[in-house]
Amino acid sequence: MTSLLSVRNLETWYGPVRALHGVSLEVHAAQIVTVLGANGAGKTTLLNTIAGVLAPSNGTVEFEGRPVGGKDADDVARGGVVLVPEGRQIFPFLTIAENLRMGAFARKDAEIARDMEQMYDWFPRLRERQRQQAGLLSGGEQQMLAISRALMGRPRLLLLDEPSLGLSPLFTKDIFAIIKRIREQTRTAVLVVEQNAAIALATADHGYVIELGRVAAAGSCEALSQREDIKEFYLGGASHHLPQSVAGGIRPARRRPSWN
Repeated sequence: MTSLLSVRNLETWYGPVRALHGVSLEVHAAQIVTVLGANGAGKTTLLNTIAGVLAPSNGTVEFEGRPVGGKDADDVARGGVVLVPEGRQIFPFLTIAENLRMGAFARKDAEIARDMEQMYDWFPRLRERQRQQAGLLSGGEQQMLAISRALMGRPRLLLLDEPSLGLSPLFTKDIFAIIKRIREQTRTAVLVVEQNAAIALATADHGYVIELGRVAAAGSCEALSQREDIKEFYLGGASHHLPQSVAGGIRPARRRPSWN
């Protein structure tokens, strides 16, 4: 199967510090892939490098068979890869409707209004508040706005950086249900970085674990969820199948993982 996104031996530096050490991963069309790891593991650096926010020092990033590594972020976004950054970064003094139109800034077609209606169908809370300033929304509503704004660009690959950060369990469950619904209805592929390992593994098809800038484990989410080291260090020592709802997230490690 041809990869939609192919990352090979990626290295990215912050000044004298190498944040990514030869990371490789793939995302196929209409697939949800999750990247797990502790704070500082390199997850956000990976998404920012794919999205063009950071330039790679070595390695390749290819999207639909074309190299995009090192391109400017706006070129990457116009090419079909759109990032929803950590912390949402909406435009707080613009209305919800204006934020959505900003997501379509590069489009010249006549279907923007129709797509806005689709966003309101997927996110009814946004329809109710479409004339309200975005900064007055709750954290969960802002995340819904950030995702819908990204979708207004009609991406073929959506990058999500910690979509559950700061959200209640109920909003987290809603966000991941929407992610699955978007994939099913639009066939948009999703690469999601997430610290709530339980819901990420229950939602995604394939997963990668990054530790200290390297891929430490990879496989189907079903297989990863049954590994004892994953259970212990990312699922709180669960000894049963993952639930289909929110179940806690990362717990502090009690000893070094077996893959190190």
